[in-house]
Amino acid sequence: QVQLVESGGGSVQAGGSLRLSCAASQGTFAYRCMAWFRQAPGKEREGVACIDRDGSTSYLDSVKGRFTISKDIAKNSLYLQMNSLKPEDTAMYYCAAKYGSVSWDQKTYNYWGQGTQVTVSS
Repeated sequence: QVQLVESGGGSVQAGGSLRLSCAASQGTFAYRCMAWFRQAPGKEREGVACIDRDGSTSYLDSVKGRFTISKDIAKNSLYLQMNSLKPEDTAMYYCAAKYGSVSWDQKTYNYWGQGTQVTVSS
C-alpha cells in the first residue's frame, strides 16, 4: 500500500513562509504527476501546484510567484515552498499522486496523504 505523509504545516503571520514536505513510500519517479491540493473551511478542495515526471510545473493562479513545487527523487519526497503567505492561504494541505495523465481532476489521483494544516494570521 502506497503511503503519502505530509509534514511542515503550522501557524505563521501574513508575509511569512512555510515549507511543506510529503514523504512517499514508493519512488516518486513511479508517478506521472504529484500535486498539492488544499481545502479551506467551508470550501471545496482545490489544486495548488502540480509537478509531472519531467519536472514541468503548474500552479493555481493565486499562488503563482509565491509558491514553488519541487521533488527529490532520491529522497522520494515532494515539497511546497510557500512564501509571502496570506490569510486566504489558510487551509488543510494535501499531497496527492497519480499514474495517469497530468490533470487537476481530483478523482483521477490514485493516492492521498492525510493532510497538514496551514494557518496564516493577519
